[in-house]
Amino acid sequence: MSNRDRGSLRVAFFPDVYHEVDGVANTSRHFEAFARNRELPFLTIHAGPRNEIVTAGSVTRVQLRRSPLTFPLDQTHEYDLALWRRYREVMRLARDFDPDVVQITGPSDVGMLGALIAHKLGVPLAASWQTNVHQYARCRLSPVLSFLPKPASARLLSAVERWSFRAAARFYRIPRLLFAPNQEMVEGLERATGKPCFLMPHSVDAAVFSPQFRDRDGGPFTIGYVGRLTAEKNVRCLAQLERSLLARSHRDFRMVVVGQGAEATWLRHNMQHAEFTGVLTGKNLSRAFANMDLFVFPSETDTFGLAVLEALSSGVPAVVTATGGPKYTVQHGKTGYIANNFDDFVAFTELLLTQPGLLLRMGSAAREHALSTSWERIFEGMYKTYERCFYAADSVRHEMQPVG
Repeated sequence: MSNRDRGSLRVAFFPDVYHEVDGVANTSRHFEAFARNRELPFLTIHAGPRNEIVTAGSVTRVQLRRSPLTFPLDQTHEYDLALWRRYREVMRLARDFDPDVVQITGPSDVGMLGALIAHKLGVPLAASWQTNVHQYARCRLSPVLSFLPKPASARLLSAVERWSFRAAARFYRIPRLLFAPNQEMVEGLERATGKPCFLMPHSVDAAVFSPQFRDRDGGPFTIGYVGRLTAEKNVRCLAQLERSLLARSHRDFRMVVVGQGAEATWLRHNMQHAEFTGVLTGKNLSRAFANMDLFVFPSETDTFGLAVLEALSSGVPAVVTATGGPKYTVQHGKTGYIANNFDDFVAFTELLLTQPGLLLRMGSAAREHALSTSWERIFEGMYKTYERCFYAADSVRHEMQPVG
């Protein structure tokens, strides 16, 4: 019996993260929920703090406890050098599940294990590009090289960024097909790997992120940020933004910073009008978003910026940079603004701070745009792409449509 004859494609999913609070983990949980709601056979294998196997309907989730040889990549992400010790166990679980497709989310410890499993089982491997690791490498190394003259530092950082991208691209040549969350990365990966790459945008749960959670009436204009407080997120821009607004004689505002990370201490010492909430989840996060008047996202390394879409869904317009994926989420002049430089960032923030009518119109348009997105449509598109890859591999590049 062929795989097509036996029914729905069976997907084994190896996400880099699952429980963590970030866009990749959020997308991973939504992907699994889609399979469960559609009663599609689905196996999730991820790493975490304990060993666990949970079955709910058509979905089985396996958590692998990390070893003492695990080291932190940042405050919420880890890499286990000894995860390979679980190979035989994972291979047995995967063979029993009998997947048609293995999907990974990157070159993590779990992703590499998934790639090996796909190879050994002889089933197609698909991978999604979720993180611009080459830009992260540049941002993380930049403070270390601050002792060098700026021209020398810039040359070295550029070289590190190029080498990091080439190394990542070599890994992404292994899968049969790729997914990326913005068109710029789709085209870049196709050039770098020679493999077909398809657009996989993101969506948002509009019931969880909604203006209905707003319970603040009046008070100062609230500028919000949600995300990791790390160098690659360019969060020191938040302190610069505050100083610039104060220099322009604006006083009736406050900034709410949601998240944690290595830059938190610096931000606390360099901001006067900021409230630091730490990590928020559930209804607390929903209320935090809805109680903002404006969302600012200075990151230049995000491939998508799911927090931006969560803000829009909450009826909050956003100001983002012109570098990276968030610019594809914001409709300039309608749901927010795309800033080409820091001066633009300040000017657009000031514009919305001083024009309540414009802010209201943009907030309504932001909500409307978020409602037009759909996780269902995105994951349906992924399954259609799997099917065409599996049954018509030679025509993948020419015949398939972008996901979403």
